Amino acid sequence: MHSTINQDEINMLRSELELLMRERHALLKVAGAAAGLIAELDSHDLPQNTVEAAELLATSINSLNEETLQDALASVHAAIVE
Repeated sequence: MHSTINQDEINMLRSELELLMRERHALLKVAGAAAGLIAELDSHDLPQNTVEAAELLATSINSLNEETLQDALASVHAAIVE
């Protein structure tokens, strides 16, 4: 039995895709802002608990693939300076 996708299903999928794209954009902004914050921190000036939280965040950011990280930085108009 072969089923076809009707217009209602197409509209539902389109709506879901749009929602996912909005969520991706929001998450990219969060990741970009977090990467910018981490880049500006001086760990010598922070309490140990804050350093540990920053290290966890930095590890999470570093686990992103290069393209996603670049998209995240671009979403907040930031750049990696080496």
